[in-house]
Amino acid sequence: MKYIIIRTVGILIASYVTRVGVPLIFTSITLAFGTAWVALLTAIVLAVINHTIKPIFMLISIPVNLVTLGLFSFVINGFMILLADKLVPEFAIPSLLMAIYFSIVLSVINWVLHIFE
Repeated sequence: MKYIIIRTVGILIASYVTRVGVPLIFTSITLAFGTAWVALLTAIVLAVINHTIKPIFMLISIPVNLVTLGLFSFVINGFMILLADKLVPEFAIPSLLMAIYFSIVLSVINWVLHIFE
């Protein structure tokens, strides 16, 4: 449970930093509550994707990862973010490049949040 809360906070912060992802509307309590639910749903969907689909893609892309010295993992993370974009209606990522940027920011934020865990 603590993992999902940390991921939710990480998604909210990454959306604020990158200006994509969860629409950050804090003008009223109802809209802020809705934004938190979108971030929570996105965190759950990303957790499921990262534990089921991502390992298959990582296994298939081993040769490409070896040639690119692991940098292709950023592209795979971007595709997982785009998949979450398709599954969560309110979560919006405009392009693969923004998805890669979002995943890098999200990884750094989650790393920092896990330090203070």
